[in-house]
Amino acid sequence: MTDEDDAMAAAVISAAVRVIAARGYHGTSVRDIAAESGLSVGSVYNGFGSKYELLVAIMNRAMDQLVTVTEDALFHAGTDPADRLRAIVGAHVGTHTAGPLESLIGNSELRSLEPADLRLVMSKRDTQQRMFDRVVADGVQQGVFGTPSPKESARFVVTACTAVATWFRPEGELGAAELVRRYQEIALAAVGHTQEGPTD
Repeated sequence: MTDEDDAMAAAVISAAVRVIAARGYHGTSVRDIAAESGLSVGSVYNGFGSKYELLVAIMNRAMDQLVTVTEDALFHAGTDPADRLRAIVGAHVGTHTAGPLESLIGNSELRSLEPADLRLVMSKRDTQQRMFDRVVADGVQQGVFGTPSPKESARFVVTACTAVATWFRPEGELGAAELVRRYQEIALAAVGHTQEGPTD
């Protein structure tokens, strides 16, 4: 694949994200995507065999990016459970505010995936969830988090962080950085973070 091919594929995916987010997968045609990208219908088909392949590519790329960014944040966060939770919340919220349309498609078009592709996407979502599960469970074990329901608390945090993509607007009063900070504090409250830490 050449740089030109990469640029064309990126243009097609970007256009598909905008159109599918606005019209839904079933309300979007390859012709719509071609018009949005400024390319011919033939060029779209040359890069992607079908509209469905485009949808799968969008959803997998979005999940791959989310998992990679979160893993990197966790790797650099150190050992303190509170710092680790702040790091992965920051990665999750930051990714969803930077790519709200991808998030919208990822949540609304699961129903459009065929079983094998749905299993793959869901396995990536499970990987993301498990990072939160482990951080919260570790915090409880160390006495830093006081929630009596660590698994449910971790799922609550992920669900809340994902939902920011449905309402966040870059031009709004609340900027992305401040939103991340607030959600980090909300997440810590949700898991019963104690400033004092563990006691002997």
